[in-house]
Formats: sequence, structure tokens, C-alpha cells
Amino acid sequence: MNDNDIKRLSRLTAILTQLQTKRLLTGTTLAEKFNVSVRTIYRDIRTLEQAGVPIITEEGRGYSLMEGYKVPPIMFTEAQANALITAEQLVFQNKDTSFIKDYTEAVEKVKAVLKYNIQDRANLLSERVRFDQNNNRERNSSHLSDLQFALTNFRITKIEYTNEQNKTTTRNIEPFALLSTENWLLVAFCRLRNEFRFFRLDRIDKLEILDEKFEPHKITLQEYFEKNH
Repeated sequence: MNDNDIKRLSRLTAILTQLQTKRLLTGTTLAEKFNVSVRTIYRDIRTLEQAGVPIITEEGRGYSLMEGYKVPPIMFTEAQANALITAEQLVFQNKDTSFIKDYTEAVEKVKAVLKYNIQDRANLLSERVRFDQNNNRERNSSHLSDLQFALTNFRITKIEYTNEQNKTTTRNIEPFALLSTENWLLVAFCRLRNEFRFFRLDRIDKLEILDEKFEPHKITLQEYFEKNH
């Protein structure tokens, strides 16, 4: 999902929220609010209609929702919620403060419909994912979703890892945080080395989430960096 897709998703969510809370809205009002053209708002309204939202167009007056219509509760799987939370971190790099505000509000609405236990884990993931400014990274790992789950559910993870010297070892780790630099990096407590280590996700050959849980580490990501740098 690129920045334009994320921005449009945020705007569609916000338009729907506006329609729910106001009796009538004009295309011009919406265009000014979201700093887009009236033509873009027309396309957004059509998209919502095609998704099954009963929008009434009153010629010359504006748009409203069919009386009595309520947006049904949205159900997200934990993996889908985690994907949105991770995308939120990318959004924070955007220099448009109004866009950041809109997307943040949209993510808060996503969190609001999550079950409480998943909500707690989504908040934890928000605190444990960090991006740098490199936007040219390749998709070089298929383990991110699994590691997000292991991190937020405090599950021991067994990996086969090949280091820079091309030596492969099997380790049980306790995932702690995910960092995006030139490559995705995992910060985890390695039970083999008995200390925190960095693991490049593209060097993880095999991954298995075990049933065994570990005790959550009583430290924030910021505290980890301050302690280790």
C-alpha cells in the first residue's frame, strides 16, 4: 500500500464518519475539509456507494446517509490490524500534518472495534515498530506478520538463522521490537546467547512460533536504545 492508497483509505473513512455525524454535506465542503478537488470527492462518494453504503444525493444540496443506516462493526483479524498499525508508522513520515491527523484518527477507530485483548496487543505493536527514512527497501522477507504475532503474544519463536559468515544456527528467541532500516531488523532476546541481539529478517531461513510463552520484558523500546547506545 503506497502513500496515495493510505491517504485515500483515510479520507474514505473520514467521509463516512462525517456523513454519520452530519445531516447533509456538500461536495465543496468535503473538498475543502480534505484539501482535494470536488471531482475527487465525487469519485470517493461513488466508491463508498459501490461498497454498499446507501448515500442519498440531493441535487444542488449535497449528500446524506439513508435514515437509520449505521455502519456495521468492522471486524479485523489480528494480522490485519497489525498491518494497519505498521502502516501507521509509515504515515508518520509524511510531512502533511493534516494527513497524519486524519490517518491517526482512522487507526484509533480501527483499534476501537478490536476486542480488548487484541486492542492491547495492537497498542504494544505501535510502541515496538520503528522506521527510518529509507523508502527504497525491497520486499525481502515473508516473516514480518508471524513475528508481529509472536511479539504481541509473547511467544517463544524458533528460528534457523544464517549470519554474515554464512553460519546457520537454530535459536529460540523472545521477539521484542521490529525496526525498518535498509532491511527489516528484529530485536529479540536470544536464549542461545543469553542477551538481546539484532536479527535481519531476510537471514531467517525458517521460523516456528512455539506454544511456550515468555515473560514480557519490562522495558520500552526507547529505554532499550538508551541502555544499549
